[in-house]
Formats: sequence, C-alpha cells, structure tokens
Amino acid sequence: MSKPPLHFSHANGFPAPCYAAMLGALRARYRVSHLDTIGTDPRYPVTDRWPHLVEQLIHIIEREHHGAPVLGVGHSLGGYLNFMAAAARPELFRAIVMLDAPVIGAVRGRLLAATKRLGIVDRVTPAAMTRERRNVWSSAAEAKAHFRSRRLFKHFTEECLDDYARHALVADGGGLRLLIPPALEYTIYCTIPHDMSRYVGSLRVPAGFIGGARSDVVERVGLAAMRGKFQLRTVPGGHLFPFEHPREAAQAVEELLETLAPAA
Repeated sequence: MSKPPLHFSHANGFPAPCYAAMLGALRARYRVSHLDTIGTDPRYPVTDRWPHLVEQLIHIIEREHHGAPVLGVGHSLGGYLNFMAAAARPELFRAIVMLDAPVIGAVRGRLLAATKRLGIVDRVTPAAMTRERRNVWSSAAEAKAHFRSRRLFKHFTEECLDDYARHALVADGGGLRLLIPPALEYTIYCTIPHDMSRYVGSLRVPAGFIGGARSDVVERVGLAAMRGKFQLRTVPGGHLFPFEHPREAAQAVEELLETLAPAA
C-alpha cells in the first residue's frame, strides 16, 4: 500500500531541509515533499498578503502530485500558505495542519493593516530583529557557535542545530552566508496578510492546529479566530517546537492527521 502524500511548507528563514529530524520521522508513514526555500523564486515575488507565494504552493502541489489531494503541513509562514491555498483550492488538500501559525483575527488584522499604512509594521512583527541579523561567517563551526549563542536557537536539539547549520547556509566566496537573505525574511514579515481571518469561514478542508505550549506567537495572536473550525493541540516547546522537540512534533502531526483524514 502506497504512503499518503504530505506536502510540507517551512517557516520564514528556515529552509525545509533544516526540518530533517521531524520530516524523517514523518517519512516512515508519509510520502513527504517540500520546496526547499519559499520566497526566493523571482517568478513568485513577495508582495503584500503573499498572493504569489500561495500561487507557487498551488503550482508545486499540482506539479508534484498530479491533482491528487495532499496532506498539507506547514510551520508558521508555511502554515499560513497552506491555509490560504486550501481555502482557494480545497480539491488539492485532504487536510491541513498549521504548526504554530495562529490565524490573526479580524480586530488584530485591522490593527495590523493600520501599522502597514503607517509604515511601522516592523515594530509589531519580528521584522526589525531580522533586519539586523548577522549573515556572513568564515566557517560552519563559527556559524554554529554563533547560532548556539542566540536566544532564537537556545532550545534547539543538537541534531536540529546541526541540520540548520548544514542546510541554512550556502558557500559565499571563502565563507558562508544564509541561504535565505535577512532582507527577504524582513520583507515576508512586513507583508504578512492582515485579512487572513476572512478565509476561515470559507475553508472546506479538515483543519488542525498544533501550537507550542510556551509559544510567544500563540500568546500574542491567540486562537479565538480558529475555535470551532480547527482541531487544536498543544505540544512542548515554543514557536520553533519542530526544532526543539522534532519527534514529538512528528507524532503530534501524525495523530492529528489520523483524526482529520483517517486512512482508508
């Protein structure tokens, strides 16, 4: 019996191969596909509310799976893209699971739209921190030591930090730089959809959400916009729990998918 297809979409700034530990566990049961980097293809530019990124995801699923519906799993940015793609093209998805990607409600969405108009959206998203992010290192060892010293990576397992240092960097002259440039991360954060709550009512695909127990994103955004439409779960860790507890994350995804889209 063939494995059901699962398409994974990564978080902003974290190329999909960095999730090797979690995705490796999921491959025991699913046929996993993914796009290595979101936002880097000039044919699908990053613009306000990410319409071209959603378009790209739809095209990839159509191309890779030939019209067969997939299980869409996405972390943060990737979760939002799966959500919007599933709302637009429900026939392409058996179910979706959003990993620490809480839907921004209508009231917060209007406030977010106002910050965009005022040019201060980077003050209410992680954009400002991203803009100042270091981008060049002389060696992988130096890069890994730098990552380990940063709060963002504090709770990564050693395996996941190794995977990040291996897959998030690319050779640049005699050194290394981030594969996804900080400037691109910044732009993605600044263009986050402020009207995503409008998709909740029209979503016709079984949907679930898994959040980190100590996620600052869930704490800030809340889950009110998702209640009644999504099956909600909590796992140990913060916003980056797929790197902090990768196998527990994979198990939670598998259990939730079995509830949302039971195997035939």
